[in-house]
Amino acid sequence: MTARSESAVARAVVLERFGEPLALRSFEVPAAGPGELVVACSYGGVCGTDVHLSQGHLGIPTPLVLGHEGLGTVHETGSGVGQDAEGTPLGVGDTVMWASSIACGVCVPCRQYREPTLCENRRTYGVNRPTTQTPALSGSWAEYIHLRAGTTVVRLPESVGPLAAMSLACAGPTMVHALYDRRPVRVGETVVVQGSGPVGLAAAAFAQLSGAARVILVGGPAARLDLARRAGIGDEHVDIVGGGPEGAEKVLEHVRDLTGGRGADLVIECTGVPAAVAQGLGLARRGGSYLVVGQYTDAGDTPVNPHQIVHRQLDVIGSWAFTGAHLVDYIRLLPALTARFDLEALVTPYPLASADEAVAAVTAGSVMKAVLAS
Repeated sequence: MTARSESAVARAVVLERFGEPLALRSFEVPAAGPGELVVACSYGGVCGTDVHLSQGHLGIPTPLVLGHEGLGTVHETGSGVGQDAEGTPLGVGDTVMWASSIACGVCVPCRQYREPTLCENRRTYGVNRPTTQTPALSGSWAEYIHLRAGTTVVRLPESVGPLAAMSLACAGPTMVHALYDRRPVRVGETVVVQGSGPVGLAAAAFAQLSGAARVILVGGPAARLDLARRAGIGDEHVDIVGGGPEGAEKVLEHVRDLTGGRGADLVIECTGVPAAVAQGLGLARRGGSYLVVGQYTDAGDTPVNPHQIVHRQLDVIGSWAFTGAHLVDYIRLLPALTARFDLEALVTPYPLASADEAVAAVTAGSVMKAVLAS
């Protein structure tokens, strides 16, 4: 445990009212109790979900320190904390990442269904831990974060750079859940990924590592696809944004041609755009699979022709969020991911005080992955 000053304070980015500029506030840095950690945040990731949260698309409590994905160095350890989730010794100064949520372990989904991602009482940093509850520093868009007992904490391998790890900080473990637990990629498959944001790039990169014969990334704008290409992610890159609505069908036909005309063995939806679902169903081959990951927030309904599901005899699968175990697997994969893909090139850092600018850039799609540097 570190010696600490009782008057230590930390700045944090607070969502006070939906649709309004974010506020930079100061809070007392709490002590680490038994089983707890205080971490000095190096980076807090700006996820597409954060955009939706700031706009009020999910029912969350405010005021709230945002940031459900982060990386930092251990500042203080509470009693009983001496190792990370894999049993690696853990101490002050170590670089760590942490799971965004803690499942209760006793509700029906946790206990009976063995699905902690569906926990009815899940508590998530930067999402449902408001500043009105102690400790207020419960999001990664801050100089320090207080991690409660039960949080999955993993020490980062020394061979992996912090920015590379942050490139897929939320998308990576989300896709571990989707592609390892819900519908794995099989060796030799043709995979189409809808969406060229961090979740789509994580899906494409994992599919390549898993032995897919061909990975076709469908998204936009063109600059994002170019960045993915330069990073080595995806075999084919198809812009469906630049063609406009009139050209969408022509683009989809081109994608089907790239699959050999039959459609993909697996189509992974990572767009968060409801209209993409009907398009994706038509890109899967008969007897194939459609894995929906991107619809994390409720963006509304969309027309779907159920005949496409029956006629194609599709397996349609949803995947929601991730657990601490999926974060562990993501960090285990990072050495292989960084050896093959230029993940650090995907990241654009912003100062903590420029949170609104970072959110605007993510909203506009002008950056691939924004992070706030403390």
